[in-house]
Amino acid sequence: MQHKTVKDYIRTIPDFPHEGIMFRDVTTLFADPRGMRLTIDQMLAPYVGMQIDKVVGLEARGFILGGAVAHQLSVGFVPVRKAGKLPGSVISQDYELEYGTATVELHQDAIKAGEKILVVDDLLATGGTAEAGIKLIERLGGDIVSCAFIVDLPELGGRKRLEAMGYDVKTLCDFDGA
Repeated sequence: MQHKTVKDYIRTIPDFPHEGIMFRDVTTLFADPRGMRLTIDQMLAPYVGMQIDKVVGLEARGFILGGAVAHQLSVGFVPVRKAGKLPGSVISQDYELEYGTATVELHQDAIKAGEKILVVDDLLATGGTAEAGIKLIERLGGDIVSCAFIVDLPELGGRKRLEAMGYDVKTLCDFDGA
């Protein structure tokens, strides 16, 4: 099969992690050198020549993408991690999950006031994780330039949520359904 778009490299796994979910698996995209190159090139394109000081990747697949994008932009990379994973002094942000809450953290010294930040992750669903990461960045004085994702699940409303908060959102493809 000849792959032509980023979407062609993404595998769908029905009923994972539970029945009724169509899981969009980007590991097949990451494993293919052409798919990975195409993805990074397309994620990067809107930001070439823009002032960006750091790329922030959301745990965990945002680390893979964010590191590659930061490298190509010749800027620093900063991880937003699940609670308890960062060794230094951190700030924390809780956010809602389907059942309960979760917490993400950012090193207190990771971002300086006024730095221009690009937020990167693999998939935009409800936008809860991205919003939590954005709140952390803004608490440190970072200025969000844009949020970039591979996949948008429009029916879950994440893009609308982030855009309603005033953020620029770029995605490479979308899939119908959850």
